[in-house]
Amino acid sequence: MSSYVGVVVSDPELHSQFTQVELRTLKSKFNSNKTLLDRFAVGDLPPVLAKLNAFSGTFDADEIKSVLDKSYPDADQEVDFETFLRAFLSVQARGVEKSGGSKGSSSFLKTSTTTVHHAINEAEKASYVSHVNSYLRDDPFLKSYLPIDPATNAFFDLVKDGVLLCKLINLAVPGTIDERAINTKKILNPWERNENLTLGLNSAKAIGCTVVNIGTQDIAEGRPYLVLGLISQIIKIQMLADLNFKKTPSLFQLVDDTQDAEELMGLAPEKVLLKWMNFHLKKAGYEKQVTNFSSDVKDGEAYAYLLNALAPEHSTHGTLETKDPTERAKQVLEQAEKMDCKRYLSPKDIVDGSANLNLAFVAQIFQHRNGLTDDSSKSTSFAEMMTDDVETSREERCFRLWINSLGTATYVNNVFEDLRNGWVLLEVLDKVSPGSVNWKHANKPPIKMPFKKVENCNEVIKIGKELRFSLVNVAGNDIVQGNKKLLLAFLWQLMRYTMLQLLKNLRSHSQGKEITDADILNWANRKVKRVGRTSQADSFRDKNLSSGIFFLELLTAVEPRVVNWSLVTSGETEEDKKLNATYIISVARKLGCSIFLLPEDIIEVNPKMMLILAASIMYWSLQQQSDTESNVSEDAADEGDANSVTGEISNLPLDEASESSPSGQDQELVTKADEDDVDDGNNKHA
Repeated sequence: MSSYVGVVVSDPELHSQFTQVELRTLKSKFNSNKTLLDRFAVGDLPPVLAKLNAFSGTFDADEIKSVLDKSYPDADQEVDFETFLRAFLSVQARGVEKSGGSKGSSSFLKTSTTTVHHAINEAEKASYVSHVNSYLRDDPFLKSYLPIDPATNAFFDLVKDGVLLCKLINLAVPGTIDERAINTKKILNPWERNENLTLGLNSAKAIGCTVVNIGTQDIAEGRPYLVLGLISQIIKIQMLADLNFKKTPSLFQLVDDTQDAEELMGLAPEKVLLKWMNFHLKKAGYEKQVTNFSSDVKDGEAYAYLLNALAPEHSTHGTLETKDPTERAKQVLEQAEKMDCKRYLSPKDIVDGSANLNLAFVAQIFQHRNGLTDDSSKSTSFAEMMTDDVETSREERCFRLWINSLGTATYVNNVFEDLRNGWVLLEVLDKVSPGSVNWKHANKPPIKMPFKKVENCNEVIKIGKELRFSLVNVAGNDIVQGNKKLLLAFLWQLMRYTMLQLLKNLRSHSQGKEITDADILNWANRKVKRVGRTSQADSFRDKNLSSGIFFLELLTAVEPRVVNWSLVTSGETEEDKKLNATYIISVARKLGCSIFLLPEDIIEVNPKMMLILAASIMYWSLQQQSDTESNVSEDAADEGDANSVTGEISNLPLDEASESSPSGQDQELVTKADEDDVDDGNNKHA
């Protein structure tokens, strides 16, 4: 694999306005239109820009023309790529004015990260640097680079090779990355650096970070606002890791009945943290309700009450009697330090109402002393509600992370709760099958009337049937009622459909044949066989897949340098299988695959996840060939080349594979298996 080179713009100021993901997308749009039109001129820009997702629903072609007429009066002027980018920015700036808001933030990357002005929060930067210095000071590789001086840009320089990013992800969710897959040398070549950054970004998505419009080149360039946005999410996940009922069963003390407990289980971790804080504040006699980590805590009073309740041995009445907010904040931090809470924010940060830093501060207090007693009888009774089997919990996690990786406007914290109103499912359907949703028929949250939720879910089922999903006897009300089996079956078909569509879109010369599960298995077996390896898979249920050897050989087949075979075990014992499985996932992500399975899925041979893993590797491999072919002129291209994307896919013996290959049984992953899930789900629901 060649080292990645981003899209280069000669004007540095213009270049800085875009992430590499955006530049690649816009470059592709520019090239396709330049090829389509004999001569790409200013007059052609309005309809082209109007079709971009960034302006869809905001501007039509006439409005864009009126914006561009001021800067580009000559409609016959030929458009080069930089002119195309400047025109994009002109329309974008008008969109910001039109919406009456400012675009962009350094806190959380949930929408497009391109901004008219990129500002970073120095206090947040100092806090994150302090966090890194504290938690990674003993790391064998990073300790020689720490501590970092927050007053310099050393933090952004250290992030550039991807090692720090990977280490922080493992701090947030231990075991996410197999550290054997991280390239840790003093000096990395561009290919090794890009591998680390790719591994880091794909792993960030796999722990719940929303990484939209950001590529490896953006991190390699050390863009401060993007780096801080990503790091803040990772640290937030680490700090809120204990805010769930599996890790902290005593959280059930915050509610009185089953209905409240179910609602609490569906809340985002930061909402649970607020509920915990208000629980103690109410007992301490604080009369106000804290609804955010900004304006409601900036006077320091809530903190004073909270710390007095949790650590009375360190409490002083002077904190509450202090009139000056800054002085009170100072005393609050001194009291917190006595509880061993590290100081990651200043009195000024509290008074200024810095939401991210205040959230981290409260989370740290919770970690050190949550003040909840271990009422085993109450915890046990509520814990009975959390009876999901292991496989169901893993699938919920996988689908939740996958949905969030798509960059939908609504962040999902719990699939079984957050999808019941149908809105998120409509957002996902619109992402994976653009134009499939008629938004005039959709009801936007908050939705109080139950029948409005049913209307949304009925529309979801209708679209699913149009996409040829197996939805026998399934109605929208099944989703509203929270039928877990039916919902998981629907989401599996949605994920599979998305993967197959991605593969189909690479088959530009393959006569429009649909990709099947059998084709993916056939491709994988042929790929492994061609490089002289001996492993073959009979199906995605083949128990021999549990050793991991087949997938490691497949990864080697698509990129010979990516697997270090000295780290691979025989895969015979359970421990060896786990080592191989964790390594496979990290290597696949390092290569560029966006996957959300766990090592257990490989060890236990979960056929659904085996299919997605193989399809992801296939998509990456064919995408590399597609990119290579796009750089070759059409006159020089050999359409019969067996190494081309066309050759790789259209030469597959599709009919023969479907009829005679053992992998034909894997078609049941979507037909028979999901119909069984649907029938079983309906029976339980009835």
